[in-house]
Parts: sequence; C-alpha cells; structure tokens
Amino acid sequence: MPTSHSSIRRIRRETEIPLIRPVVDQSASDQTVPDHRLSDADLLDAYSQAVVGAVERVSPAVVNIEVRGQGTGAGRRAERGGTGSGFIFTPDGFVLTNSHVVHGGRRIDLTLNDGRRLAADLVGDDPGTDLAVLRAQAPGLQAAPLGDSQSVRPGQIVIAIGNPYGFQCTVTAGIVSALGRSLRSGTGRLIDNIIQTDAALNPGNSGGPLVTSRGEVIGVNTAMILPAQGICFAIAVNTVKVIAGRLIKDGRIRRAYLGVGGQTAPLHRRLVRHYGLPSGSGVLVVSVEASSPADRAGLREGDVIIEYGGTPTPGIDDLQRLLIDLHVGVRTPITIVRGAERLTLDVEPRESPAR
Repeated sequence: MPTSHSSIRRIRRETEIPLIRPVVDQSASDQTVPDHRLSDADLLDAYSQAVVGAVERVSPAVVNIEVRGQGTGAGRRAERGGTGSGFIFTPDGFVLTNSHVVHGGRRIDLTLNDGRRLAADLVGDDPGTDLAVLRAQAPGLQAAPLGDSQSVRPGQIVIAIGNPYGFQCTVTAGIVSALGRSLRSGTGRLIDNIIQTDAALNPGNSGGPLVTSRGEVIGVNTAMILPAQGICFAIAVNTVKVIAGRLIKDGRIRRAYLGVGGQTAPLHRRLVRHYGLPSGSGVLVVSVEASSPADRAGLREGDVIIEYGGTPTPGIDDLQRLLIDLHVGVRTPITIVRGAERLTLDVEPRESPAR
C-alpha cells in the first residue's frame, strides 16, 4: 500500500536526531570570589566623587580672614574685629573676598589651609559690588581657577567653601536655584546678575568661593536671607573678574551711573534677524530710578539695551564693564529695543558717588 506524503513527513520527524545543546558547567560560577577590600573611591558615588574632587582642587586656595579695626565704645577707643572667608585667585598672592568683610579694617590676617598665618594688605575695595582684593606674600601659594558664570544653569551642582563661625574650610553643597537676581549692597547700589543657591551659608562664609563640580569658581558667596533656609547669594565670577582687575590696577572703581537695574535677557530671533544684531541677548531694564540719567534720557522698564556707545551689550556684565571704563559725564548714544522697535537715545551718565 503506498505511503502517503503525510506519513512520510511524520516518519522523518520521528527519526530526526534531536538537537544536542551544550550543558554549562555551573560549578565554575559557584566558585567563591576572593574578598578584596574596596577603596574609598570605589565606594563613592558619582555625586560624591564630583564634590570631593572639586573640594580637593579648590580648598588649598581658601583662606580664613581675621580683621581688626578701630571703634569707639563707652567713651574710650575699643578694638573691634570680624572674620570671614576669601580665596587666592593668582599664584602671586592676590585674594578675593567681600568688601563688608574687610572694609575699614586696620589689620588683616590670613590663615591658609595648611595652617600658615600671613599678614595681608588691602589692594582695593568696592562697596558698590561688595568686593575687595587683598595681597599676601608667601611661597607655594595655590590659586583657585576662575570659571565662566555665563555658562551656569539652574539646577547645576555647586559647592560652597568657607569658614562659618570660625570652622575653617567647611564644605556645603547644593544647586543653583536661580540666575539673574539683584541684590542691594551696603551702599544702596543694586548688584546685578547675582547667583541664587541653596548651598548652606552661615556668618563667616562671606567672601568664600562658590564652585562647580569641575572645581571652577563661578561666584563669591556674599549673603543669605534670615530666617529663610536655602536662599543664599553669590556675586557672579564674570562680574568679579572685571572689578578685581580694576581694583588691582587703580585701587578703586570709578564707574558711570545710569540709574537702571538690569539683567541679561534673550531677544526674539525675529528681532535679531531683522536688525542684524551681533548677539541674541541684551540687557533687560527692570527698573529706572527717578531723575537719574537713564530717566532723563527716556529709558523705560522693559527696554532691552543692545548697544552702549556703539559697543554691543549682550549681557549685564558687558554693560557694567563699559560703565567702569569710560563715558562719565560724556553724552553717549544708547541703543535699545522697545517692543519691536529699535531706538537710539542719548544719555549723559554721571560718576557714581563713592560711599
């Protein structure tokens, strides 16, 4: 009887040699792994490694500042003093700190991270931005690298190093909470482009560095709000660079005064293309003081300054740099964007009074 095709296929399946799969010897995987002691670096997570690396890079440059001056009390001359923080920013011993830490001090002493104690001279002091530069002479000084505060973003990890309540080289960490804040200095002048952070600051932290996870200084810690928690402020390092350079050169800041409060702000791309602007940002005017040079020139809140004296001003630091360098008492064109219109006004800045 002939065999059907289905029967042939069934016979073939039954006579096929089954696929032989290799059997893995599990005994090798059951071998006991030698217990090696892990190093601290292996145990640290990525966040900790970033913070530790930044601290190791910057902390040798952080100094404790002790200030002694002269005061009066109970009908007699009495010693008064204070403490704060600072950091070396050049290998030849220039030190940055806050003006309110050293202002009016008769004697200034620094204690380095390695325990050395040095006398320091006041090179220059600018209460208007709450910044001061000191100078100390010693071999083997290590400087903290300065970063670029323009590249900082909200949410970025930052580390504050200082000497709160005299506890030397204390480290706290947090994030950048906000950018472009304004803070009023002791002279009443608004300091613009302030960095807000939740890295814990306490009395004595003033003048210390605010550092990125790469170990670059992006700000000088200057203030906190009491009794709030996690609201602290640092002067942006791009502002610091301009002021420190001028203090080292001249010992003081002679700045032009416009009477506006401003912050860096983006411009609409259509406006940038339409007017062929060299930058996509300018200085947003957030306030105009009554009877100030800016008020007399016709500036308004909401205007965006894009040029001053023919020089582009893509950010508040660029405008402040121009106001420090020149134009005091000189009638100067200032170009703005108001709504969708480009206007040029004439402003005659006066010298900001020293306080």
